[in-house]
Amino acid sequence: MNLSPPQAPTFSDVTIGILAGGRASRLGGRDKAWLERGGTPQVLRWQRRLAGQGVALLVSANREFERYAAHGLIAVPDRRADAGPLSGLDALAHAASTRWLMTLPVDLVEINDCLLRTLVHHAGTQGAYARDADGVQPLVALWPVALLRDVAAAALTSGDYAVRSLQQTLGMQCVQFDGVRFGNLNTPQDLDDAGIARG
Repeated sequence: MNLSPPQAPTFSDVTIGILAGGRASRLGGRDKAWLERGGTPQVLRWQRRLAGQGVALLVSANREFERYAAHGLIAVPDRRADAGPLSGLDALAHAASTRWLMTLPVDLVEINDCLLRTLVHHAGTQGAYARDADGVQPLVALWPVALLRDVAAAALTSGDYAVRSLQQTLGMQCVQFDGVRFGNLNTPQDLDDAGIARG
């Protein structure tokens, strides 16, 4: 693997990657990207919230490609299936044209306004991931793209699909977000709590 360190990140060299390729088995297979909160689908909520941050926005997704395109979103399918979030990270890393990639799951309930700024500040040359009031959030992270491509390929080959293992290999910095809770839409109760119809 090529583990030579990249340059420290700047806002002009970051792609935003939304992870929306999961199967949502605990929600009966409903596509989390299109769950509506207040009339706005999750993926469009993040598209609008993150507008102007980074130089591009990509979505890791494996269905509804025409629907994404209709909203001006570029959907990137997995290059390797059945590897969990690692598949999405691998796909986004290979689609990104910048040196840095910030990822977040589409099913987050909330983020703070300074998320990218804070991760950039702490990333150094190896990257950073978030820890909120609920604990480590490994998919809320800022990744050095070239290194992510290398370590993701090695993990896919070895069968070690744990995202935390990638971050340990890269020596990424854990960043504490005090008083912040991102939340997730994983269960029917989570949908109820967020005011989303179960459908």
